[in-house]
Amino acid sequence: MFGDFKKAMIKEFEMMDIGLMSCYLEIEVKEGENGIFVIQGKFAREVLKKFKMENCARVNTLVKCGVKMSKNDKGEKINSITFKS
Repeated sequence: MFGDFKKAMIKEFEMMDIGLMSCYLEIEVKEGENGIFVIQGKFAREVLKKFKMENCARVNTLVKCGVKMSKNDKGEKINSITFKS
């Protein structure tokens, strides 16, 4: 499926094939019959642990596709250093 693409990448960027990727920048990568999936479960658990929230209640946050996000100047100010960490 990705054979020609992989060969082109190896040639263009002087890479070598070391097999299927399983993790990249704290993101797990799984390849299945239906495609390639990225999973951030491990990363999310580490963030929860850092802020002592490992036992918090889980909730699904649903977002419609194509929704445009915008800035809210009237919202509560946050510590940008903590947010970026």
